[in-house]
Order: sequence, then C-alpha cells, then structure tokens
Amino acid sequence: MSKKIAILTGAGISTSAGIPDFRGPDGVWTKHPEQTKVYDIDAFLTNQKDREYSWRWQKESPVWNAQPGAAHKALVKLEKAGLLTLLATQNFDALHEKAGNSPDIIVNLHGTIGTSHCMKCHAKYDTADIMARLDEEPDPHCHRRLKYQGNMPCNGIIKTDVVYFGEMLPDGAMEKSMRLVSQADEFWVIGSTLEVFPAASLAPVAAQAGVPVTIMNMGKTQYDNIATRLIHEDIAVALPKLVDETIAEAQADEQ
Repeated sequence: MSKKIAILTGAGISTSAGIPDFRGPDGVWTKHPEQTKVYDIDAFLTNQKDREYSWRWQKESPVWNAQPGAAHKALVKLEKAGLLTLLATQNFDALHEKAGNSPDIIVNLHGTIGTSHCMKCHAKYDTADIMARLDEEPDPHCHRRLKYQGNMPCNGIIKTDVVYFGEMLPDGAMEKSMRLVSQADEFWVIGSTLEVFPAASLAPVAAQAGVPVTIMNMGKTQYDNIATRLIHEDIAVALPKLVDETIAEAQADEQ
C-alpha cells in the first residue's frame, strides 16, 4: 500500500523560479505597500485606471513570466510515483500546472493567474490570450455574444482567477484540502510562512488528525512546534532530495 502525501506550498517554492515573495522582509508588498491595490477587488471593479494598472502590473510581473524550478519538477515526480494525493498551494503563479502536476490534485487556495473569467456572464478565458491583446485592449471586457440580449456582446469586466483582497476563497477549496490532509500519511509544508489564514490552518488540522508534519522553510513558522521534521535548507535543493528519498523508501517497502 503506497504512502499518501498531502502538500501545501507557499511563496518559498517559487522564489527560486524568480518570483519574489510578497510578505517576507524583501517582499513586494513589504517594500511597496501601495501595490496591494493591484489585487483590491473594490478598486478593480470601480475604477478603470486601477483595472488597467492591475492588468499591466500582472503582465509585467515575474509571476506571469516565470517557469517552474527544480522544486516544482520534483513534485511532478512525486505524483508520477503515485505518492501525492493533494497539492494545495497559496501561490497563484500556475507553476504547478506549468510543471505538469495534474489539475485533479492541485487546489489553488488563492486562485490562479493562468485563467480568467467575466464577472458578469462567467465566461472563461485563457489569461495568455488576454495578455497577448493587452496593448489593443488595456481594460479587457467580455466579447461573448449573448443570445438573450439580441446577440450583443456581454461587455462584462474580465479579471484573472487570482483571489483579490475582499474576495472569498474558491468554493470548496479549503474543505477538500482539509479532508485530504487529515486522510494523508504525511503532510509537507513547503515554503509557506504559515501566516495567512485559512491556508495556515492545514498544519494544525494535520497534527490533530495524527498526521506527521514536515515543514521545509528558510525561516521559522508559528507551527514549528507541531512539526515532526523541520528542514531549513534551500528548497530548490532540499525538496528534490526529500522526494527522491521518499520514492526510494516507498519502493523498498513494496519489495
């Protein structure tokens, strides 16, 4: 019977892929608090200038242009070995999808920049298509023709599927994550400071269910005391190593 591993990833797994974190000492929002407005839902809905700035900022941001690193690729390897049951992430950079993890096991707790939607008719868009046309259409609106409105374009505001400040988390995301964490044999926290709730609550959920917790992060977290294993090393090196060791152990157990 193979081991079931549930994982939560945070900004630390993506910093090695060239994405600065948002809340650390050198974080984007720590140094430029005014930029949190990029993801403020009220500003986005009420002000065209704010919307245009938000889209432009996101297109030029390292989040949009980054490619998966060694740590992301290691988690694809873990899934292919049949050991990964949940990949919950606080990141909205879509790097787990780009790396090749299956959408069935990824839960984007804070949404994803990879897809977008119309806030009026809920039509879905590929963000790459919108970014490609951003120079012609800096304030993207929905072009879907509505039959019940005489085939006129919907013209609703489009936004990325990132969870903006003031929005709820995606429906069912926490519930699914909590269920799979409590059913796992191990819970790994990779590169999360465990400061942002409700995502951070997955660590005590695991501990209460008797699931051993591994925390891999450069700095301390408030839940280090409940971890059975703490790894304060470079994630780009330490995670591939941990994955290889875990797969080797699982294969040895099956022989």
